[in-house]
Amino acid sequence: MLIHDLDTPAVVCDLDKVERNIREMAAHCREIGIPLRSHTKSHKLPEIAHMQIESGAVGICCQKVGEAEMMVAGGIEDILIPYNVVGATKVDRLLRLARRATISVAVDSVDTAQGIAEGAKRHGGTVRTLIELDTGGKRCGVQSPQAAQQLARQIVELPGIDFQGVMTYPSRPGIKPFLDETRALIEADGIAVNVVSAGGTGAEQLSKELGCTETRAGSYVWEGLTRIESRDDLSDERCPLRIITTVVSTPAPGRIIVDGGMKTFCSYPPTPYGFCVEHPEIFIYGMSVEHGHVDVSRSSHTFKVGERLSWVPLHQEMALNLHDELVGYRGEQVEVVWPVWGRGKVK
Repeated sequence: MLIHDLDTPAVVCDLDKVERNIREMAAHCREIGIPLRSHTKSHKLPEIAHMQIESGAVGICCQKVGEAEMMVAGGIEDILIPYNVVGATKVDRLLRLARRATISVAVDSVDTAQGIAEGAKRHGGTVRTLIELDTGGKRCGVQSPQAAQQLARQIVELPGIDFQGVMTYPSRPGIKPFLDETRALIEADGIAVNVVSAGGTGAEQLSKELGCTETRAGSYVWEGLTRIESRDDLSDERCPLRIITTVVSTPAPGRIIVDGGMKTFCSYPPTPYGFCVEHPEIFIYGMSVEHGHVDVSRSSHTFKVGERLSWVPLHQEMALNLHDELVGYRGEQVEVVWPVWGRGKVK
């Protein structure tokens, strides 16, 4: 089958470009001298996670326990969940996973750590644990090195807690004093800090300069529009993910409708929602739930009902999470159809 034969909307990826992006990031981190931990929320596919590990990643990240369950079922053995795991049900699942693979989690409160400890009392086992630091991201995380030291003192002896170090996101200039003081304070109490984890795609060199023991990155797989500074910088060579759509209406001069809307691309602002590979001069200016509203007023091309258009989506991982399958191709030949195993795994 050729990609031109696929029913639409279809999410497809150029396998040669995916493999190249994975290979180049791994080589980049080896050259810098920092271990790479690949974030998989961009793709949610064990098959691509295995590609990342085979290229040199030390392990992967999953944002939720459900994603980690899917990856362990797919044969992945080293996973960081950089997220607070809260509630007896999730903790029980976490402890079961920790018996099957090396699992690490983030905590930023004694309450979260005690929840894991209670789960360990019920089920046995341990979970590697990192204290999350808020170094400016203003999401989760303790607010100071002193708070991190106090939390380490509180949790290091809890059952089920194998304290390993600290993590933050993203790597950014100016946070080295926070990281250095945190590590010094915890180690002054005789507690080893084996891991300092930070990252963000594009921050590999900075992670090294900050003294991190690993850098986390994920969006490098797709290189979607959120990673491109301007439309002029967008290269067909950088972005393997596409959404193929069909023109279903040409209702008025300067406007066409394609068969993909919010439930295909996601409703992530701002517009335009994607980059048209065949006609870069056109753009999706608005979306209904199932309609893509396309401005073609700047194009000399006459668009016809039934014509197919492919788009680099604005936010590739949010778009892929809306679809049941990802089609991999080389040239124009379909090579593989992967179920998106991690779709909807938000618990």
